[in-house]
Amino acid sequence: MWIPALASAIAITGATVVDGTGAPPRKATVVIDGGKIVATGAGLAVPPGARVIDATGQTLTPGLFDLHTHLPYSAVSGLTGDWPKILKAYLVCGVTSVADFGTYPETFEPMRRLIREGVVEGPRIHLAARMTTPAGHGAEGGRGDFFSLEVITPAQARAAVAKLLAYQPDAIKVFTDGWRYGAAPDMTSMEEDTLRAIVETAHARGVEVMTHTVTLERAKIAARAGVDVIAHGIGDRTADEEFIGLMRKSGTTYVSTLAVYEPRRGRPPLALKPLVEPQSWEHVSRERTTQPSAPRLRRWSNLMANVALLRAGGARLGAGTDAGVTGTYHGWASLRELQLLVAGGLTPLEAITAATGSSARAIHVEGERGTIAPGKLADLVLFDGAPHENIHDVERVARVFLGGRELDRGKLLASIRAPGVTPLPARAAQPLVDDMETERTRCGTLRVNATDPGVDHSRMSFQRILRAPGDHALSVHAEMAHKSRPYAQVWFPLSPGGVEPVDATRFRELRFEARGEGDYRVIFERRGVRDRAQPEARFSATGVWTAVTAPLPAERSDLQVLKFEIARPAGQSGWLELDNLRFH
Repeated sequence: MWIPALASAIAITGATVVDGTGAPPRKATVVIDGGKIVATGAGLAVPPGARVIDATGQTLTPGLFDLHTHLPYSAVSGLTGDWPKILKAYLVCGVTSVADFGTYPETFEPMRRLIREGVVEGPRIHLAARMTTPAGHGAEGGRGDFFSLEVITPAQARAAVAKLLAYQPDAIKVFTDGWRYGAAPDMTSMEEDTLRAIVETAHARGVEVMTHTVTLERAKIAARAGVDVIAHGIGDRTADEEFIGLMRKSGTTYVSTLAVYEPRRGRPPLALKPLVEPQSWEHVSRERTTQPSAPRLRRWSNLMANVALLRAGGARLGAGTDAGVTGTYHGWASLRELQLLVAGGLTPLEAITAATGSSARAIHVEGERGTIAPGKLADLVLFDGAPHENIHDVERVARVFLGGRELDRGKLLASIRAPGVTPLPARAAQPLVDDMETERTRCGTLRVNATDPGVDHSRMSFQRILRAPGDHALSVHAEMAHKSRPYAQVWFPLSPGGVEPVDATRFRELRFEARGEGDYRVIFERRGVRDRAQPEARFSATGVWTAVTAPLPAERSDLQVLKFEIARPAGQSGWLELDNLRFH
């Protein structure tokens, strides 16, 4: 076959092509141009002027998918995640598409924009808004209802989906299952009619639904409700014929996230070292694992058995990791997941297919990526060796292409290991932060609530109240949990979702008016600074409105959020009213 000259074509010759469909590997030439695959086949003529990559002895696959990530989390306990570096770790490992469950809708627009404009280099991101039940998993993080909307009835579910759709989510993540793996008391779970209402409402707008589901009976509910992806796998028992039949009928994809559940023994592999920041590696390399508990081992046995059962039963399998959870490292875990799928009963070719074509179909992007075929986006990975025969060769990534552009993996690795947080352009701070006269701050951001983490977290509410005719204030009320160091906070992000830093160097103080009862503090959250190291200022308030001045931190070119905190002894209550927050 002859194809005409192409202006910026690349021809990959001599490779063994694993096309992502599950078809047998074959020797072929793949030609890419304009960001897409334009031709593929054995004996294909190289177009005149094309750059030729001789891939003899290598294997070409579609870019890998990870259908379960938490991009803001570092995976190293106690360290703040640097999401631009985290995205680079995926690219280095050949992961060109990720589905993320670790952000909230206010962050979607700035994250997408920064990637689209090339400020941040990363894979294609599929961002999910989150929903759960009251006192369910996903609600215990202390991050308030802005992070995981809580619903219990079909009517609430439909209203919540409609609210989330305004942010144009790529997916909705639903925490449907409150089983805590036999290691802690169960939390609440979602009933079928509520989940079905979410699915029907989301699907009507072309948005898929992906669930946290970990027990057999709840997985049956999810499959009957028609969810697109069941994530985490069944860990309480082995799957039965009824469930496998439901999975085939619904077309739901099963994603085990084995990488997060694998009982870890000994030190992490040295292959992980280049993919984490040096300060992270200091923590990682000191990690020791204790003997896995009996509940964890039972769950692991069930998870591995169910991979084989679902495969034998003809269910759709995808690939995801839960990366960002402590010990589950971004990028590297995606490769480890494929090895674990093979250990669970898949062939290496089936594991690669699960992480490419099958995962693309799970999130309904199979028309543009996930397989190697003319017209598809040229998201490709070249591996040294033959990962379709020896799955451990997935760690031998040689080249990565994103939209037809070969990535400089060395440069990406150097960026990951560079000291400090990844620099992002800062917005200029404006004097008026919030006068409480509109539903959003004067920065255009959503005020959000947060508390101490845990199932037994403190409770809080806030609302705009009328201070005087035509003049509003914000009223915050909190009930402290019965635990050590309970607290409640109201956040004022200075940029949407607090993603982009704000430069307040031309100001020296934060001025505001407060009314309350007791002592409080305002935390000046800076980008990339650990929570306990964030600068703060303390103030007191009485029942009379008082003007308060708080000095800004010495370094204030990278502020993200102003956090006002009420902290009281366990079981007590507190309140605070705020108005007219200004930089001066």
